[in-house]
Amino acid sequence: MEHKTGEGIVLTSETKYKSKKRGLSLEEKREKMLQIFYDSQDFFLLKELEKLGPKKGVISQSVKDVIQSLVDDDLVLKDKIGSSIYFWSLPSTAGNQLRNVRSKLESELKSIKKRFAEFSEKCNALKKGREESDEREEALNELKSVESKYKQLKDEMAQYADNDPAAIEEMRKAVEVACSAANRWTDNIFTLRQWCSNNFPQAKEQLENMYREAGVTDDFDYLELPALSSVCITEGQK
Repeated sequence: MEHKTGEGIVLTSETKYKSKKRGLSLEEKREKMLQIFYDSQDFFLLKELEKLGPKKGVISQSVKDVIQSLVDDDLVLKDKIGSSIYFWSLPSTAGNQLRNVRSKLESELKSIKKRFAEFSEKCNALKKGREESDEREEALNELKSVESKYKQLKDEMAQYADNDPAAIEEMRKAVEVACSAANRWTDNIFTLRQWCSNNFPQAKEQLENMYREAGVTDDFDYLELPALSSVCITEGQK
């Protein structure tokens, strides 16, 4: 039977049927391939399945992926015999798989119920003594007040951190290390100057100019460790 469209295109009933036909979903393909195993209860090579697939509506190019998905789900078994790999599945295979899944889910459900009961018990225990009351409200307000006061005192203490004895002691140790390191370099410079004077006496004037350019002037000398505690107190009083 033919039908003409407004543009003069002729549509036959066969054309309309083909336009409505859709491809199989993955799950449908899996069911079709499983049916091949169940009907025959035989062993197959992959190339044999690729020939049988189209008869069930599964194109040969997708048979390999479909079979692999069934193997991954333990619905189809495979084994290598010699140089060939054989696939097979029995109706009982799917039943065993479903029973295993059910057993696993029941075990997980039992574990979850146990944990739920434990948490419920802990929750009820924690609720004891925390019922809403005037005393509880008063205690919570007092706690907030104490926390606020604590934060205020902590901020105030931070302002006096520079005069903290522990901080001053750490500072004193750091100054001692820095002073000692500076004096070691000063000693090295004096040693180098002496060596240059002894080995290049004719270049005394040039050496003196080089020293001044490098910042080694006549008042260059070792550092003396300052009285750190008095310095810190003076700084804190400013």
